[in-house]
Amino acid sequence: MSHTLDIKTAGKPVGQAEKALIMIHGRGGSAQDILSLSEHLNVEAYALLAPQATNGSWYPLSFLAPLEQNEPWLSSAIETVGATVKTALDAGIKTEHIYFFGFSQGACLSLEFLARNAQKYGGAMAIIGGVIGDKINRDNYIGDFAQTPVLLATSNPDFHVPVERVYATANILKEMNADVTEKVYANFGHSINEEEIELANSIVFKSLIAATSNL
Repeated sequence: MSHTLDIKTAGKPVGQAEKALIMIHGRGGSAQDILSLSEHLNVEAYALLAPQATNGSWYPLSFLAPLEQNEPWLSSAIETVGATVKTALDAGIKTEHIYFFGFSQGACLSLEFLARNAQKYGGAMAIIGGVIGDKINRDNYIGDFAQTPVLLATSNPDFHVPVERVYATANILKEMNADVTEKVYANFGHSINEEEIELANSIVFKSLIAATSNL
């Protein structure tokens, strides 16, 4: 079984935008749900692309299950993210202008895709997620992020994602030359808070004014 490619869009038409934000929803969520979060992000000039998981879930079991137990859905999910990236590239958007935002299962999927395909991206925000598998196979993760800004935010404890996996993921991304910011909220719960959105705007989705002043 595999996912049917179904990309929901918002923001600027992809053929008219210089930047794209790929938004990956969580288990039981929807592309439309996560697209609605863009209203709170500094992405007015971006094309927004959100693939929809078939049956609302990217893979059936916990992200901490052995990889083979989540197949073939996991490989199909990673391919779906790749196809969404290709949609932006085919429209003329450069890799370094492609951004990612994922929540929960979508954060795990985003991070797994990025770690397997490291290069210079615009930036990434992953809320409550880590790389996938019961054990971390470092051999799966190759490339150089060239200081891509990555924000990892989570709650401790979280009943789906242990904070130890978030820290381990941060260390892998740092080894691969990502500019990683970690933020852990005590007992916040499995959701997104206002400060995380503010951090995403300041660290990942920097305004043009801020970016220019740093040159």
